[in-house]
This record gives sequence, C-alpha cells and structure tokens, in this order.
Amino acid sequence: MTGDGTLYRKASRALGWSFLNTAVGRLGTLAIGIALARLLGPHEFGAFAVAMVALLAVLSFNELGVSLAIVRWPGDPREIAPTVATVSVVSSALVYAGCFLAAPPFAAAMGSPQSTGVIRVLTLNVLVSGVVAVPNTLLQRAFRQDRKMIADQVNTWGGALVSIGLAATGMGAMSLAAGRLAGAAASGVLFVLYSPEPLRFGFDRGKARDLLRFGIPLAGSSVVVFAVANADQLIVGNLLGPTALGFFVLAFNLSNWPVTMFSQPVRNVAPAAFARLQHDPPAMRRAFLSSAGLLAGITLPVCLLLSGAAKPLIRFVYGASWEPAATALLWLAVLGGFRVLFELFYDYFVVLARTRVVFTVQLLWLVVLVPSLIAGAKLDGLAGVGLAHVAVAALLVLPCYLWELRREGIAPVRLAARVAPAALVAAATGAAAAGAGRLISLDVIALGVAGALTLAAVAALSYRMRDALRGLRTMEGADA
Repeated sequence: MTGDGTLYRKASRALGWSFLNTAVGRLGTLAIGIALARLLGPHEFGAFAVAMVALLAVLSFNELGVSLAIVRWPGDPREIAPTVATVSVVSSALVYAGCFLAAPPFAAAMGSPQSTGVIRVLTLNVLVSGVVAVPNTLLQRAFRQDRKMIADQVNTWGGALVSIGLAATGMGAMSLAAGRLAGAAASGVLFVLYSPEPLRFGFDRGKARDLLRFGIPLAGSSVVVFAVANADQLIVGNLLGPTALGFFVLAFNLSNWPVTMFSQPVRNVAPAAFARLQHDPPAMRRAFLSSAGLLAGITLPVCLLLSGAAKPLIRFVYGASWEPAATALLWLAVLGGFRVLFELFYDYFVVLARTRVVFTVQLLWLVVLVPSLIAGAKLDGLAGVGLAHVAVAALLVLPCYLWELRREGIAPVRLAARVAPAALVAAATGAAAAGAGRLISLDVIALGVAGALTLAAVAALSYRMRDALRGLRTMEGADA
C-alpha cells in the first residue's frame, strides 16, 4: 500500500466518522433546539444568546491558536504537546478571569443586564476548552474521529438532558448555560481518556516561541473571524434588543445547519489531509478543487432551500410566535452557502502557513461589515442585517479569496468550473421552494415539495460529480 493510499484510507474513514458524528449531533441539537425554543420563548432565548456571544468570543482565542500547530507539525507531536497544553490552560484561565469581570458591562451593552450570571456560568467552558485542546487535536491528527464522535455526542445529549430538565423547572436562560457546561465537562473527561498520548504539561521556551509565532497570527485571525461571524448579534442585541436577538439567533442557527452538517466533517479531516500533501503541491491543489466542488454540490441546494422556504419552515417547526425570524433566515441561508466555501479557503491557507493572508481577508471583512450591518439594522431591521451580510460576502470577501488563491496557482476559472453548476442548480431550487411556499397554503405540504426538489437536485449533482469523487478518493486524477 502506497503512502497516499494509506492516507486516503485513514482520511476516508475519518471523514465517514466525522460526518456521522456531525449528522447525529446536528439532528439532535435541532430537535433539542426546537424543544427549548418552545419551552423558553424568544425573550429567554435571546438572553442566552447574549451569553453565547460572549463564550464564542473568548473561545476564538483562548488558547492563542497554538493547538492547531499539532495538526501541521512536521515531526512527532509529542515534542510540542506538553508546551501546547501549558500555554492553552494558562491562557484559558486568564481569559476566564477577564470574562468574569467583564460580564456586567457586556450584558448591559447587549441590552440584557440580567444575563450577567448566565455569562459567568457559560464561559466556564473556556477552562474545559483549554484542558482538552491538546487531546482534541491529537485525535484529529490521528484521524480518530470515531473516538471524537463519542465525546461529542456525550457533550450534545448530556448537556441537552440537563438543559431540558432545568428549563422545565423554570430556570430560564440559566438552564441552557448549566447544560452546556455539564455536557462540556463530561466530554472533556472522555477527550483526555481517548487521547493517543497522555495529557502532560511542560514548557520549552524555544518551542513556545515557535508555537506563538505560528499561533498568535492565527489567534488574531480567529478573533476577527469571531467578530465577522458575531458582529451581527452584537449589533442586533445593542440596536434591536434581546427579543429581536432571539429571533436572529434562531435564524442564524438554522442557516448554520448546512454549514455544520456538511462543512464541519470536511474541516475535521481536510487540514490534516492537505498537510500530508504539502510535498506534492499539484495533488494538494487537485484535492482542494475537488473538495470545493463536492461541498458546493451538497450544501448550496440545501442553503437555498432554507432561504426559499423560510416562512413555512419557521412556522411549522417552531410555531407562529417565531415567524419574525424568517425575515433574517431568507438572507442568512444564502450567507451560509458563502461560508461553506470561505471555511474551506481558510483551512487551505492555514495549512500553507499563510495565516497572514487569512488575517488580512478577515480584517477587511470586519472593517466593511460592521458599518454595513449597522446601516442595515437601522434601515430594515433583521432583514437589513441579513442583506448586508450577503452583499459584503459577495462583493468583497469572495474576490479577495479568489485573488489569493490565484497567487497559489488556483485560477478562479478552475474553481468556478467546479462550483458554478451547483450554484445554478441551487438558485433554481431556492426559487422553486419560494414558489411552493407562496402557492401551497399548508406549510407541511409546501416543505415536502421543496424538500423533494432539493433531494433530486443534490442527487443529480452528486451523479454528475462522481468522477471528481473518484479522483479525490484516489488522491490523483481529480482534474478529470
């Protein structure tokens, strides 16, 4: 068996486990989210969303980006693992201390002062993240997505049971925070037990300098990525209030479903696979193009389905009280299609160690996005925020990434040849879903028609791309 063949078998098996993990997790969280949304209502859901923004903010940089160095480290990862673990835990502890002190002013700025306690409980997850950073990335490097799946599912379902039980007793937003923390702690124990290497702490000053040189630009980029992904929630909470934020977060979570369901399994495997192909740049470019085409074929029709069927979907699944969320979902689902590709671009540049490119693109995105979102919120509420997102992604971020990919030998025309068929089919799918929603009065029937059309579109695209899939599997001939 050749080295590439062995890599394929490991990556393919890991991708299968990663997809199963994500599918089970996302279907579970979807059902759990429906139950909690109906139990809590938009206002309590918005209060939790305020705390969740704070958690995601600190998780974007709490371990200074050093854990990802384990994935791309050319030598034995045991050389750097103790230093990475020490840096990760110490920095996470300092970050949580800052969270505790900053919780009151942050909650007030978001229009929800009552969320202070929820923020302080929920951001304890930062400490768990710092401890499991090394075990998690070691499992990723070893393609042990089977073990990661067990830990992730314990997190999802254990936390959900705690949240639902507490919500039923009337604890409101705090029930969600306590559930998230309980699930993370339980899964953290499993990550440590399942790690290919024991969790050890140590500190090598020379290696620490190398790790921080790699990680700090990436952590800075991650902060900007967080700001790009969550500036909308900060602006909605500040300008439109926590109830509107509850509607917006529900819409964002739904729009994020295809991104997480299909993109995240690839992101769990692709960086390690790309890293193994660094010695063969043409093969690495072929694998990237095939991954982009396959992701687009699977995700874009689903994203446009969510956009076209936004109103009947929200009414049928969450109830009429949540219908205002549909105005945001219409645009956020389109944004989800862009995000699937942008995340693949991000991972590709990280593997190439061109983290400054990623940081620059994300920074430009943020600088233009914030005033656009503010203007959108003031002019047209939730719909204006969603439209501003899509305009900035299409007119600024995509051209920037295409320019940088061109410099790496990937011509925009080659990428377009892989993605354009899926985009055209997805546009037709979205239009058909919107038509079904307008012409059919029963939401469940309208959704059934739209879903059937989308499945047919994805099946047709998958059949068309069967040669690309075969080429990706063999790590050669992906340009066929």
